[in-house]
Amino acid sequence: MSDYTIIAEIGCALVRLLRKELVPDLIRNGSDIGLASPADRGDMNLCVHLYDVSESETYRVSGMIPDGEERQKFPPIHLTLSYVITAFSAGDVKFRAEEEHRIIGKVAQVLRDYPILNLETMEFGMGGGEDRIRIEMLRADLDEKVKVWSFPGLAPKLSLFYQMGPVALDSARTKSIKRVQEMEFKRDVAANPFTKLFRRNRS
Repeated sequence: MSDYTIIAEIGCALVRLLRKELVPDLIRNGSDIGLASPADRGDMNLCVHLYDVSESETYRVSGMIPDGEERQKFPPIHLTLSYVITAFSAGDVKFRAEEEHRIIGKVAQVLRDYPILNLETMEFGMGGGEDRIRIEMLRADLDEKVKVWSFPGLAPKLSLFYQMGPVALDSARTKSIKRVQEMEFKRDVAANPFTKLFRRNRS
């Protein structure tokens, strides 16, 4: 369960992982990797762009959730986060494509080797506890990927597409409940069959 900041926190965790694994061998500075649209990347060499947030089709929770002894919380919504990751080389035009391919290859390797985000530590690894999120390469055809690439003034560029989930986003709504203070039991004498039998025998 997470607050509304979880979407930003996941993006930042993804950037930290890529900086750790790509700097300085393939990308010189950590600041050259960040959360940005390819159309608004500035001088970045690797952009991690969240292009879609949708409700998970697999994880859905119904019913209220206990929140202490006197309150209940509305159920969370489980989200799927979709990312496009794009490399931009600043090198000579003769070597630019090769450099970008190396970066893309390394990103694919890293996210294959570290597919699980542990929500307690916000670190990627091979596994984790119950509070974890998986990142997987999106299985989409070329037409679908081209549709995602709808940045004005930019031709479609080689990119990686990933989905992360399920991401549980807590509800901020709660409601009060009353605890049972005492219970009173009343015996219905008229409904007791032995009482009815006793009355018949006396008459």
